[in-house]
Amino acid sequence: MKYPIVIEPGSETTAFGVEVPDLPGCFSAGDTLDEAIENSKEAIALWIETVLDDGGTIPEPKGVADYAKDPDYAGWIWAVVEVDSTLLDDTSERVNISMPKRILSRIDRYASAKGETRSRFLVNAAMDRIMHAGGGSLK
Repeated sequence: MKYPIVIEPGSETTAFGVEVPDLPGCFSAGDTLDEAIENSKEAIALWIETVLDDGGTIPEPKGVADYAKDPDYAGWIWAVVEVDSTLLDDTSERVNISMPKRILSRIDRYASAKGETRSRFLVNAAMDRIMHAGGGSLK
């Protein structure tokens, strides 16, 4: 999926600022133009993950032409960045993992007592670990 970004030119003393018009409040920066563009990809991914984790919906990206005439962006630089579309994919995928039987038995007992399936428990445990580790930065 491709998102247009708009970049406020930087200088030797200020960073290049990036806004993502399709994603309210999604912004980034970089010391160079290339760094600003690259950093915007991580900002977009984290914005999408946060909104989906909070139960929100993600707006479809529009084209640069939809925003280019906005006077607020006069003199800014436009670019389009590609973001991994699997960020929006909530379809289930069967995976094969290995773990000691005694751990699997404990997981099954715990999940059953909480009225969960094994899969739901493992997903919740993984997301809890990711969130407590700082949101699972892409770097």
